[in-house]
Parts: sequence; structure tokens; C-alpha cells
Amino acid sequence: MATITVQFIYFTGIKKAIFNNPRLIGTWDENGRYSQQWRSHQMQQIIGEDGCPGFQTTVELDDSQVGWLFRWGVMLDSPAGNNLWGIPTEINDRNSSDRHRSFTLQSPENGQSQQERYHLVHSRRLGAQPYYLPGESQPALRFAVWSPNARNVEVVFGNSSSGYIADDFFRDDPDFGMNPHLGPFPMSRTEEGIWQTDVTVSPELANFSRFDHIPYMFRIANEGGRVVYRTDLYSRCQIGKGNINPDGKPFSSRYQDEQGTPFSGKYQDLDGTKSCSVVINPDIVTKRFQEPVWPEQEFIPEQEFWHDEFSLERHIPQRVEDLVIYELHVGSLGYGHDRPGNFEDAIALLPYLVELGINAVELLPMAEFRDEVNWGYETSHYFALEYSAGGRDQLKHFVRECHRHGIAVILDVVYNHFNPDGERAEWAYDSDIPEHNIYYWYEGNSGDYFYSDSRPFPEGGFVDNISTGYAPRFYEEMVRKMFISSAVTLMEEFHVDGFRVDQTTSMHLYNQLHADGSPVGNANIFGAKFLREWTRTMKLIRPNALLIAEDHSDWDKVTELPDVGGLGFDAAWYAEFYHHLIGDARPGMAYAKLIPTAGYGTDEPLAMDKFAGALGWSAHNKVVYHESHDEAGNAYYEQGEGGYRVESRRTIVAAANAAQLIGDTRRYAEARCRFALGMSMLSAGTPMFLMGEEIGAQKPYRFGDFINNREDLLGDRQTHGQKLFRFYQDLIQLRRNHSGLRSHLIDILYVHNANRVIAFRRWDVTEEFLVVASLNNQPFSSSYTINNSRIGDGQWREIFNSDASLYGGDSIGNFGFNISATNGYINPIVPANGFVVFQRQRT
Repeated sequence: MATITVQFIYFTGIKKAIFNNPRLIGTWDENGRYSQQWRSHQMQQIIGEDGCPGFQTTVELDDSQVGWLFRWGVMLDSPAGNNLWGIPTEINDRNSSDRHRSFTLQSPENGQSQQERYHLVHSRRLGAQPYYLPGESQPALRFAVWSPNARNVEVVFGNSSSGYIADDFFRDDPDFGMNPHLGPFPMSRTEEGIWQTDVTVSPELANFSRFDHIPYMFRIANEGGRVVYRTDLYSRCQIGKGNINPDGKPFSSRYQDEQGTPFSGKYQDLDGTKSCSVVINPDIVTKRFQEPVWPEQEFIPEQEFWHDEFSLERHIPQRVEDLVIYELHVGSLGYGHDRPGNFEDAIALLPYLVELGINAVELLPMAEFRDEVNWGYETSHYFALEYSAGGRDQLKHFVRECHRHGIAVILDVVYNHFNPDGERAEWAYDSDIPEHNIYYWYEGNSGDYFYSDSRPFPEGGFVDNISTGYAPRFYEEMVRKMFISSAVTLMEEFHVDGFRVDQTTSMHLYNQLHADGSPVGNANIFGAKFLREWTRTMKLIRPNALLIAEDHSDWDKVTELPDVGGLGFDAAWYAEFYHHLIGDARPGMAYAKLIPTAGYGTDEPLAMDKFAGALGWSAHNKVVYHESHDEAGNAYYEQGEGGYRVESRRTIVAAANAAQLIGDTRRYAEARCRFALGMSMLSAGTPMFLMGEEIGAQKPYRFGDFINNREDLLGDRQTHGQKLFRFYQDLIQLRRNHSGLRSHLIDILYVHNANRVIAFRRWDVTEEFLVVASLNNQPFSSSYTINNSRIGDGQWREIFNSDASLYGGDSIGNFGFNISATNGYINPIVPANGFVVFQRQRT
């Protein structure tokens, strides 16, 4: 029997050797003929050209089956367990979530074996990457870019002073930015539409170090023949750190922006989403946090940098249930400085956060975004870190310091849209034809969409998803892989502990056609497919990765395992909890809005029962919060011309309905703030709060002008925020000290809307707690009767009182004494606008 040799290679794309016992599994029998019974072959470990471990083997298949379709995959052992399927990627079929690779058996050409490859991630495949030639210990450099519609691609180089290459239209200008002494280097196309350089054609690329920190771009002759300059979407650094967009023009004193201001022609002024990409060696880190020059001069191997990451021997939480999350916007730090906050400010804040007691920080997005004053939700480059905040190596220094202080780092990432001003990034990367806009979902042909006067409307085929830009092209595996690979890079190279994925609902539920708003079901299906692939890959590589979805669907599948049809997240944000507890200020919304309603100072009933439903539902793998960046910064305040006016209200402002915070008004407002934190901290969800809540931040936190409303966290912690800070410290510690308060077990025992009282039980196998809370404006000083048969008889001791004098309260409560429960009755003293926590005393 004649056979055809097929070689199979599984590339991990990860420097660490974390996988073992790899086995090829395929649809053939011991004779090399097609079979429904999958056959196993042991694979051998190799080191790929990217310097990362991989696995390979060969199989002899019967040549009578040329043209037959075979399927294959890889089984392996990983940190997540043994005998795991190593293909997270689902097939591109809307009706199937199967995960395998397939190939058609071909007749051999020139005696060469047929080769089938799978790349777990592309982190070290695309971009400007170290490339190891056979027998060489020092890496060469390979440029690779996915550009399937291009007619031709070259890599060109800029200079480090301007960091910008102008369009060819301006090439007569002497300042257009091209480096005349380096390149350009040709790139050749593979069958996958990936263009890459070849060191045999361009021998200068044999020495990676020669190009270290050199700016570059891809010069693409696009599908229509137009020459465009595009950044590297796998770039690890974008050189710009300012807000200027030359819009294709050169830096020149003759060219001015719209305000008439001449450009300086310095890279520091450029918007990083438009500037050159930079060649970076991913295997070294700056020795010092900051140097006065760029590029930096002192680098050390990454192993040396990370070796004392846990030198203080503090525990990093491994489960979402154990987290107390501090939502941190780096740009809002830097109080008193005429610049956005940066990683230097973030590191300086760590002793404050350790004092506060939180054990996780969730950073608003730090991947390269437009402008320097931004929340970060306009991502353009997913492997590059926002340069205005300090860039890639400074984030590594920050993560290392967090880990030394026992704080996990969760990074907010945005996959539901790209930077809307994405020219030179994702937009029209290699084609001007809308349906060939490779990073964007497009339905049909551009000629199908018309205005009423029959003029073409090509934008109509793009897909909206209730976010800032058009939906990504999730049916394209290369697009999904870019997002997945960037997250793996953040875990592996930056040691990030987990992620909060922005607006997952936009990916699996909200997609609709831009032309007429009709639903696009395929986009939802492939959005869910991407999310499953993403979570599967993260957990395969690091099983204790903390994966959180901002999902507003309340779909139970969000936090179920992909193997049973779920999306695979550990927890989902729970906006309903916020809305019933605080609620934005839009009139007529059907939420309880306990805190602002109580803030009117009247005594009418509150919808405690509505909030009770949300509190009980917090047990379903939720992240709960009384304030987040969205709620603080996107709150709708009042109807005006052109719709609702965006007006931010922090919790303490909502608690007094914007009344001046002095005297009794502030005292009542702070008491309601303590109630708000108590409900999230003592819920069955994972608690989170926005930076500044702990000192009673009251300045508007809006996406447009946050830079003008920064809070003096360190100063206020010692002055008017001192008592609230102490309350946060003690309540956080209470939760962290008691497993029964971190469990998902909760039982709502009592609700009374007129009296504004709620009581609930929390427990695990070792301990049990009773929480009684009130938003009544007067205390129940002579005790309050609660009756429920699920309140166990016995002694309950008060272990926490939000009304304690050290928190600014009136010290009305049970003074740490035991009270008795008999036949389901208990009679605690309950403070006004506060709560008490009891623990069952074991006999």
C-alpha cells in the first residue's frame, strides 16, 4: 500500500513549557485509512522558530484517499488537568461548536510531506518577533502581518525623533519621516494571507538587536492598488504618547492643526494609535522603573525581573469569591499634576490600598487607546500598553509591586469594538471595499444599501452592537485569535491575574444591522463562539485565571462551562444590584433606587422588596457594586435639549440628592454610603467599588472631564474622609476574615418596605451570620422584631455595627452583646441608615 506522509505541528506560542504528554488524535485507523474512530499518536516536543515549545509527529495515510477530508486535534496535560483537548478553536460553522482541525489529503509535491499546523496563540507569530535560525543562539527578526486582500506588503522604518511616516502623497516633503538608511524590506504572502519577511532575501534581519526599539510600519498596496501605511496590530509598543493626529500628513512647521498650532514633530506629541509601531524584545524588561532617556539603556532578562515577584510572601487570591475589588482608573490619579495619572502614581498608591484592605485592583483598559485623556475603551492595539501611562515595562513593574503587596491585578479589556478613529489601525486595513474590511463584520455587498434617493450607503452593511463602534468580524478566526493572543500575552508576559471583559452582551446578544436595525443572528452566534474560545484558552493555560464578564443579559450560560454550552466566565457584573441600590438618575426607571430615594429625607416606604430580589440573586456568580466607572460617569441626570444630559453623581452625592454636604446632611449621607457598601460587601456576590468611594469622593467622574475632577485620595483619607475610610477598612476585613461571608449562600429572611428594613442570613459549613439593615431615618432603639422560622434558636453576637462612633455614627446598636433567638423570633436594636451583623454562637 502506497502512503502519503503528513506532518502535524502544534505550536503553543508560549515561552513556558506548561504542556506535557501531547498526543495527536485523528480520523484514521492503523492502516492510514479514514475511520470514525479517532486514533492516537504520541508527539515529540520541539522548540519552534519562535523560541517556544511545540509538538510534532508524522502519520502515513493511504494515498488512495487523496481528496478525502480528515479531522484531527491534540490531547495534552496542562496546569488545568490531564487529558485535555488542546484545540480551543471552534469550527467556523454557526450550527456547531465542535473543536477540531481538518485537512484534505493531497498528492505530494516535489517529494515534500504535507504539513498541517495549529497555533494555539499568535502572540509570537505575527508582528515584529524574534526568530531563531537553525544553529543560532541569538535571534533574527521576522515581520509578519495578516493582510489577505493586499497586492503587496513591505515593512518600512521611521526615525525615533518624529515616530511618524507620512502618506506617499507627501513624500516630496523632507520631513515625511521615512528612514532612508534602513529598509524597506519585501514581504511574501502565505496561503493564509499572512505576509512575512525572509532573512534569506533580507539578510540584514539576521540580527534582531540591530532593530531593537526602531519605529516601523507596513506599507501596503491594498486591494484596489492604493498605497496605505498601517501600524502593526501585534505591536508591543506604539511610540506616540500625546494626542496629535497628523492625518497622513508629515510633521512640518508649514502644517498646522485645526487650531493653527504648529506640530513640533516629536514623537511625544503623537497619538499612539496613529504613530509608528516599535520593535520590542519581549524577553527583557527595563531594570529600573523609569529612565530619563528613550529607549531605556538598562534591561534584564524577564526571569530575573520576576524572580522576587512574591518576595513579601503575601497571598494572592485565587478565586473570584475571595476578591474585594478596587476599580482603579490610572488616568484619574496624579492629583495636583498637569497630566493624566500614570503607573508611577499607581505604585505610589499601593501602601494606601494595602491599608484599605482590598486584595484586587481592576484597571480600566490600558491597551493603546486614542488620545492621552481617556477612560481607555477605544482600543486600537491590543498588545501595546498605553504609552502616556508609562507603557509596557512600567505595567510589569506595577504588577510585580501589586503581587509583592498581596494584590491581584485584573485588567479591563475591550473586544466588542475597536477605536472608532482607527485609520492606520483596524479600519480598512488592506481594502477600501466595505465587505472586505477584514476586522469588521459586514453583511452582504456594499451595493445593496441605499439612501431613499438611491445613492449608495455602503456603511449600511456594518453591524452595530450598542457600543462605541461597529462590531468586529468574529466569524474570522484571525480576528478572534488576535484578541485571544493579546490576553494570553498579558497573562504570560505581564503576569496579569485576570480580566474583566467589557460588554460581552454586545457580542452575543445586541448585534443589529446598521442600515435598518434588524437583528444579525450570526454575529451573536459567532460572538458567543469567540467568548467560549477565549475563556477555554485562558483556563487551559492558567486554570486560576480570574475571568469576569460585564454582561447585562442575566443569562445563566455566561458563567457556565463551555462544555455544557456556557461562555466560561467565573462571574458577571450585576448592574441590577446597583440600580436597585443606587440607580442612575433617569426618571421613571423601574428600580428601587434605595439610596437616592432615602436621600430626599422623607419617610415614605422604600422598595426594599425589589432590592431583596437583587440581593438574593447575587448568589449566582455575580460581581456586585454600589458604584463603578459606568454608573459614576455615564449617569443620566435630566432631560434637556437633544436628550438626556450626562451628569455624574458619586454615591455620597446621590445619598443627599446633591444637597450641600455639611453638618447633618453629610452625616446622613455618609450613613447611607455605609449602608450601600454593607449591602455589596455582605452580599453573596464578589464586591467591587470605584476608587474614591472609600473617602467619600464627590466630584463628578465623567468620561469627558475626569482630568479636571480628580480627588486627593491620600489627603482626604487623613481629613474629612478619615472615618469613612476606617469603615471601609473594617468591613473589608470582616468579609476577608470569614468564609461564611464569602460563600454563595444567602437567605432573605425579612423585608418591610414601610419600615425600610431588610434582614438576611449568610453562612457556610463553619459559621453563620445574620445581617439586619435599615434605611429608616430613625433608629429602632427599643429593638425591632424579626420573625422567620429559618432563624435558628440560640445566641447571636453582634460583631459589626455600621453606626459605631468611630465611623461617624451614633453608636446605636447591641454593643457587641449576645441576643437570643427563640422560635424564629429575634429582637435586635437597629440603627438608622445602617446595619448590624450578628454571628451565631456555637455551643
